[in-house]
This record gives sequence, C-alpha cells and structure tokens, in this order.
Amino acid sequence: MTIWRRKPVMIMKKPDRLMDGMRWERLVSDKRFGLEDYHDPRRGSRTDFQRDFDRLVFSSPFRRMQNKTQVFPLPGSIFVHNRLTHSLEVASVGRSMANEVVNLILPRHEGTPAGKALESIGDIVAAGCLAHDLGNPPFGHSGEKAIATFFSEGEGAFLKDRLTREQWADLVHFEGNANALRVLTHQFHGRRSGGFAMTYSMLASIVKYPYSSGLSDGRDKFGFFTSERETYRRIATELGIPALDAPEGELRFARHPLVYIVEAADDICYEVMDLEDAHKLKIVGSDEIIGLFLSFLPEERQERCREIMARFDDPNEKIAYLRSGVIGELVSACAMVFAENEEAILAGEFGGRLLAHVPKRLLDAYERCNSLSWAKIYRAKEVVDVELAGNRIITFLLEKLVHAVCNPDLNYSRLLLSQVPDQYDVTSPDLFTKLQGVVDHVSAMTDVYALDLFRKLNGMSLPAV
Repeated sequence: MTIWRRKPVMIMKKPDRLMDGMRWERLVSDKRFGLEDYHDPRRGSRTDFQRDFDRLVFSSPFRRMQNKTQVFPLPGSIFVHNRLTHSLEVASVGRSMANEVVNLILPRHEGTPAGKALESIGDIVAAGCLAHDLGNPPFGHSGEKAIATFFSEGEGAFLKDRLTREQWADLVHFEGNANALRVLTHQFHGRRSGGFAMTYSMLASIVKYPYSSGLSDGRDKFGFFTSERETYRRIATELGIPALDAPEGELRFARHPLVYIVEAADDICYEVMDLEDAHKLKIVGSDEIIGLFLSFLPEERQERCREIMARFDDPNEKIAYLRSGVIGELVSACAMVFAENEEAILAGEFGGRLLAHVPKRLLDAYERCNSLSWAKIYRAKEVVDVELAGNRIITFLLEKLVHAVCNPDLNYSRLLLSQVPDQYDVTSPDLFTKLQGVVDHVSAMTDVYALDLFRKLNGMSLPAV
C-alpha cells in the first residue's frame, strides 16, 4: 500500500532564543525515576528509551487495555479498536512524526549536545504513546466521568468535608492522564520504589496538562494527583521544565516539548480510526468517509487516488488506502509546525495543539471529521449503550467499595475488601489513601472484569465450582 508523504523541507534557520528556554540536552534524560542512585550511562544493544517501550509491552496494565473500550463496544464479529490497538497505532504514528521532526530540526543543532539528544526522541515518543492511556478506566471516557460524578453528584458526595480541597479536586475531576502518571510512578504495595522505574523524559512526555487538579477549571483536565505533586516536581526539575505562575497552593509547569508530538499522534489516530471503525459498523457510509478523507489531499493527489481506488472494489480497502494517505499528510504537517515553532515550544510559549496550526485545508478537513464524529459516532446507540451500562457498573462498584473502606468492621466489608488485590492500599488509616486505593482498583479493571464483578456482587452469577 502506497503511503503518500510530503517531502520534508530542511529548516536551517537557527532560532535566536533557543538557549533562553528549555534545552534538548537536558530534556532528554535516560535517568530512571526511583532508580537514580543506580543510573549507569553505559550503552548496550538497547537504549534505556527502547527498554521503556519493551517494559510497557510486557506489563500487566498494557495487556489489560485489550479489554478496555476505546469508543465502540468490544468486538463481536467485527473487530474495532480497543485501548491496546489504539495505543499501538499511536506509538507507530508518534515515532514517525518524531523522526520527521528530527530530520527538520537536526541541522540547527548539528555537532552540539542537543543534536546528540535529538537522536533519541523517536524512541521516547513511541514509549510515551504506548503509555498515554494506561490510566484510563473501563468503558472509555465515560468511565472517567462515572468516577468523577460518583464523588461530585453521587453517593460519594458525603466525603467532601472529610478531605482537603486538593484531595477533593482530585476525585471530582478524575482524569485518566493524571492516573497514567500514578500507575507508572506510584509504589503500590509489594512494588519497587519508582513504580515502573521509567525514564524521566518518557514520564514527562505523557503529561498533557502539567498542572494540579485545582487548576482544571471545570474541564476535568490536569496532569497529576495530589499524591504525585512532588513526583512531577522532581521530573520537571531534573529536565529543566520551568514552573509557571499559579495561585498559591497550586502547581503549573510548561509542557515538555515531546508532549506536543504524543498529543498530535493521539489526535490523528482517534479521529481517523474512529471513522474507519464507524464505517465497518455501518454507522457511516462509504461515500461519506471517502469524500472526507479525500478532502485532506491536494486536488492533484485526489485524482491520482481515485484512479488507484478504481482498481479494487472492496470499500474497506479503499478507505484503508485513503486513511494511510491522510495520516501521512497530518504527520508531515504536524512535524513542520513543530519545527517552525521550536523556539516558542522550548520557551514554553507555544499555544494550543500542533493540529490547530496545520495548513487550512488539513485543519478544515479535520474539523469536518470531528463534526461528523460528534453527530454520528459518539452519540450512536451502540456507544451510548456502553456509556450507560459502564456508568451503572462503575457507580455500583464504587458505592460498595467506598462503603466498605469507610466501614471496614462490617462483615460484608471484610469479605469485599479481602478480594481487593494486595497492591491497593484500601486498609490505610488515612481516608484519602483508602479512597485512592478504591479508585486505583476500579480504574485498573477491564470492561469484562468490571462486568463480572458487578454480576457477582448483585448475585447474578456465581464462581464456577
């Protein structure tokens, strides 16, 4: 299958103020969180960033994503994306985009420490993309909302006066991105210090919203829980990421530059692949998807693509062919935006996402895809059914588990808490720690496990004997 790509243009201009902001030679660090005293700069057959990628692939949280909803219900006869397949595709796109960025900006840094550091960003971004959804709960983004609203407007609201303002903000604005940092860095019971002991640069690359929950501004977007505030401060300090102005008691930092690439790869994959999945499920017709995908391409390429598509009849193959071209166009455009704005990005002054700055033809086409997704996909019956069921399941599980940790001496509580994996601290004398243990447990569940536990606790199924 031919993947059309715009030929990268070398950008030779050296920005005047690159040294005033963050520096690549510091931003790219293979020091491992929690294993700082064991840091050894020697090189083997794999770099530490490649080890990050491999460590994630073999991890339990990554494997569990195969049974976590992306958008559509987990597949029956038609295979659609789950969290794991989505993350693998994001990693592929992110690596390609990072490598294009290197090709564009390396001439500026040739022969400098920054130039040497840039050689690793493809591996860092690939690992970051692989990890970006590790903290997401079951049942898609509706699972995040179900956890947040359990505390803000559900049975968990009674806890507000028993927690600090910061702790309460963490719960009522629960965010999968912040939870991914916790999954990777928290020392759960029986685990080593530093959690997964990932490199500092990889950890920083997944924090899209590098500020505390009190600054979420009602959008439920933030980068670290109260329990990980010092974790992220350590990461930012090590990498030279500057702190920004914030109200007293809150933290806000500039983004690590590689966050922009991880974010763009994610945005490209979920928008394009959600449409391809919707077509396979017959929610959106072939002609509509083909027309949308063609609109990403210049007119001269559209005609060529029509000629090639005329050679085969399967509409799925036609859409897959166009999808590869769309992704290639967006990858190259985002890489160019990054390269042209390297100075502002390193200064912490770049605003918005890379995709918001691509050429108008691409931006308009992307916005049309987004509008179609909201009109026909995210409100489709199949998707809403998952959201409704997932909300009911997660809410029920939280009700039972929170009641148990608040009343641990009751017989039912002892039975229920005995089934919680030992790594989750649901018996701590500290209330917030116990509540985090509950949320850790529920957010780590797969769709299938959560449904099975829901049925068992409701007496609708029994273990096989």
